[in-house]
Amino acid sequence: MKNQSPITNALLVIVAVALLCLTAAAATISTKGLKKKSVKVTENTKTQKQIASRTSSRTTAKRASKKKTRRVSQFQWVNGHRLKRNRYYERFTASSFVNSDLTAGDVAEGEDPAVRAAAIDALGNMNGTVVAIDPMSGRILTMVNQKMALAEGAEPCSTIKLSVALAALSENIVTKDTKVSLSKRVSLNLTEALAHSNNQYFEALGRRMGFEKVSYYAHQFGLGEMAGWNIPGEHLGVYPSEELDPKLGGVGRMCSFGESISMTPLQLGAMVSAIANGGTLYYLQHVTSAAELSSFEPKVKRYLDIANVIPEMMPGMTAAVEYGTARSVRWNFSEEQILGKTGTCSNNGTRYGWFASYANTQYGKIVTVVFLEGGRPTFGPKAAEIAGKMYRKLYDGSYFAGKTSVQSERSGTAVGVSQ
Repeated sequence: MKNQSPITNALLVIVAVALLCLTAAAATISTKGLKKKSVKVTENTKTQKQIASRTSSRTTAKRASKKKTRRVSQFQWVNGHRLKRNRYYERFTASSFVNSDLTAGDVAEGEDPAVRAAAIDALGNMNGTVVAIDPMSGRILTMVNQKMALAEGAEPCSTIKLSVALAALSENIVTKDTKVSLSKRVSLNLTEALAHSNNQYFEALGRRMGFEKVSYYAHQFGLGEMAGWNIPGEHLGVYPSEELDPKLGGVGRMCSFGESISMTPLQLGAMVSAIANGGTLYYLQHVTSAAELSSFEPKVKRYLDIANVIPEMMPGMTAAVEYGTARSVRWNFSEEQILGKTGTCSNNGTRYGWFASYANTQYGKIVTVVFLEGGRPTFGPKAAEIAGKMYRKLYDGSYFAGKTSVQSERSGTAVGVSQ
């Protein structure tokens, strides 16, 4: 090395530097290749399955969360505004249908055969009862499944709103046009609240009146007392002497769902009959023989001072059938005016479906109460549908016209027409 010339040494240095550069470049290329290869190795089949599984789990969880939200959080459109309402899904143990004869044991002699046949046909195999009443006399025209009709009763659900509405109108708290604020953007009047069975509206009325006034009017309208006149087997419904615990909703809950109240079909029928006839609360009488029918005389329990507020109630009860919660009536019958109110609630695995109504025909009136017990197929609109089927059959059989003609021959006055 010592004998090499300066030129040779310079060439050696240049070669060495060139080799170092080539080595560095090769190392860089190798590193890049390894990095690419490394990525491919970490995403082998097993890893891809794990990633896919985790991604799928997160997606499923999100979907489940959204699905749960859709089931629990539902919305009701009122006057163009969306009101949130929570609906809870329950497990029901009771059956909505029966395999046995619901009419077994019924005492049918003395009942109106046309009304009874229509009611039985409309009820079918649903677990329930149908009670039809002449509101101008208090006579029970038919009572299908009398064991249920005369039993202890059940929570009235939203049919209690009829009593609350009459009370609020009587106290001059609202008229049918008075707007009650439910939120910053939404307010309702009585007609819309009855049509859509709005709970918030009637809770507000109940809190405004207080338990004592609500209770007073409920008893005036026949709740908490026998509705019938010496009807064997009739049980007494319950109207509590104290307000529901505020933790459970207090008087507001009592006025929207009828919580802690037990009402019988006969009690509801007597109250709706008083609305239909202008304010007379009759004792309901169940005629059980031809002899009793020939000597039948109406028995007045008391006169209610509601004649001036009934016109304020009628638009809401009509709207319930026209486009509200009871519009299922119109699936079968729309020729005559029907006014009514539905109710749906549940207790201890049993669901209740109520519908109270009266047909306001040119020939006369008839009050019908349908009460159902069971599971998920049981609810207020189903009870309304059954009433519609009954009205359909009566109308097709010219029941009202025929009845009026017969009565006119006897007395010169039309049955069901106020004098």
